[in-house]
Amino acid sequence: MDVQRGQPRGDQRGDQRGRTNRRRFLLIAGLPLLTVGAGLTYLMWPEPPHRPEVRTDPEPLNRRLGPFLGELTDAHWLGYDIDGAGDDRSIPGPDSRIRVVGVAHLPAGGAAAITGGPDHAFAPGVPADPPAPLKPYLPAGASWQHSPAFDAYADGEGAKTQAADGSPTGRYHFDTTRDLVHFDVLYLFA
Repeated sequence: MDVQRGQPRGDQRGDQRGRTNRRRFLLIAGLPLLTVGAGLTYLMWPEPPHRPEVRTDPEPLNRRLGPFLGELTDAHWLGYDIDGAGDDRSIPGPDSRIRVVGVAHLPAGGAAAITGGPDHAFAPGVPADPPAPLKPYLPAGASWQHSPAFDAYADGEGAKTQAADGSPTGRYHFDTTRDLVHFDVLYLFA
């Protein structure tokens, strides 16, 4: 250092300038690398599994199932994409399969009117194992009745009344003593 002027000598100025350039280079090169690394970490970080919440609003059910079941009340149901698509990080597929499963009350005498009709041969049947969030809403000791002929009728009526809402395939079980319907419908949107 030049004592008289308080400035670095000529040979020391280059070293200081070299350090500054090196720091600037590391900052310019390191910041984008750090940003890319943080972005990749976010994309690769596993998400906790999404669990659908039990819904109680009957309006969507009445719009889809009401034309052939009657007005549903006191509904507990789930609606979700069974393929797991639809989260923010996945690319949507060419088609979706939406499962609508639940239990609801029919109008008084509605289950007996449906199961007592001569067009559908109802027999005792047990619904498939429901998703865990719905198990508390299925009554123990219910005497469920099922008819494949009614399923076909409901799928046909559902396809006619809700053509824009996908192609339905469902199973319906009725408990005449409680006027309950258990529905498990799969909508294919292509």
